[in-house]
Amino acid sequence: MAKTYKNLWPELISFENLLSASKKAQKGKRFKDSTALFNLNLEKELLKIQRQLKEKTYMPGKYKEFVIYEPVKRLISAAPYRDRVVHHALCNVIEPFFEKAFIYDSYANRKANKGTHKAIDRFQGYMQKYRYVLKCDIKKYFPSIDHEVLYKIISSKIADEDVLWLIKIIIDNSNHQEPVFDYFDGDDLLAPYSRRRGLPIGNLTSQFFANIYLNNFDHFVKDTLGCKAYVRYVDDFAVFGRDKKELWEIREEMAEHLQSLRLKLHPAKTRIFPSKTGCEFLGFYIYSNFRKVKKGNVRLFEKKLKAMQAAFRKGVISLEQIRKSIQGWIAHAEHADSYRLREKIFAKYIFSYS
Repeated sequence: MAKTYKNLWPELISFENLLSASKKAQKGKRFKDSTALFNLNLEKELLKIQRQLKEKTYMPGKYKEFVIYEPVKRLISAAPYRDRVVHHALCNVIEPFFEKAFIYDSYANRKANKGTHKAIDRFQGYMQKYRYVLKCDIKKYFPSIDHEVLYKIISSKIADEDVLWLIKIIIDNSNHQEPVFDYFDGDDLLAPYSRRRGLPIGNLTSQFFANIYLNNFDHFVKDTLGCKAYVRYVDDFAVFGRDKKELWEIREEMAEHLQSLRLKLHPAKTRIFPSKTGCEFLGFYIYSNFRKVKKGNVRLFEKKLKAMQAAFRKGVISLEQIRKSIQGWIAHAEHADSYRLREKIFAKYIFSYS
């Protein structure tokens, strides 16, 4: 029987934990109005959150929503600042217990030696050893996450009723996401309409819960199916092998297991590629011995440079702001064989006032 954890509530609502959470929540957002206003009365605000949690009167605020269209259309949701503090306070306490259960090759939203570029390194390493890659993607992952299934997964490890109350409050107050009308074995006609689904993209807790949601699936792939070469980053994952027929059989096994999570593989984005022809993964096109930045990523960056070029000519933005803005993309592109690409791009975009 899996170990469960109790008596976590006193630590979660402690002033020390809330203070630590507020410091994490403001990273990269210190100069935003909502952050500055909260920090102006920091002790008072934290004590107010603490009291509401103790009295079980805490309720999340309304999300700010906006749509992005690149690389694909997505609804992004931003929780009020005080709620982000609560999210960090929760994750501070429960994350270590789930971290112990994650497989090594799960790379998203992890603290130690993980992340996008580590996942890409691992992916390419496996491409050098195996003839084929089964590249998978889950259809509408965040909008499809089932609240009842998620809560059941979390409560199998967290047995503190107070902490579970807070988790349920956060999950149940998710804003409505893109509707998903998929049917699964045993569903009645109204199941897709009556079940609550979807987590807001942009939340710390959503990222964390999304990782938890697929953790048992990771163990199924690794332990039950015996796939030694497997990499997952959120809902992008891949299995590597030497036999194409065996990979197709693995795909069918995975699809069947995902039914229990009320998820489906994306029919167009789940394919088998020969390693020698390369494969797209996390914004790069990866071959066994080199990498290219994905064309769509380059197109978006050039669009951003054009906009900054125009803003610079009008005096709206400084060279220092431009430099800071492009540093992240350069750091990303440096993980590919992109020296000539970067030279070519920056030769095209000259920043001048004329």
